[in-house]
Amino acid sequence: MLGWAVTFLIIALIAALLGFGGIAGASAGIAQILFVIFLVLFVVAMIARAVRGRPPV
Repeated sequence: MLGWAVTFLIIALIAALLGFGGIAGASAGIAQILFVIFLVLFVVAMIARAVRGRPPV
């Protein structure tokens, strides 16, 4: 999921450089949403792992 967020961020940056404001804004919004979802899932996974008693890798 983090890979998709980075991909949309790169698309947004390239679109902004080429002057496509609408595409750049949409891609940046999608990248932001995916990054937040990734962070939430990451935190949930770390909490679940800590509750089960496994040491972090």
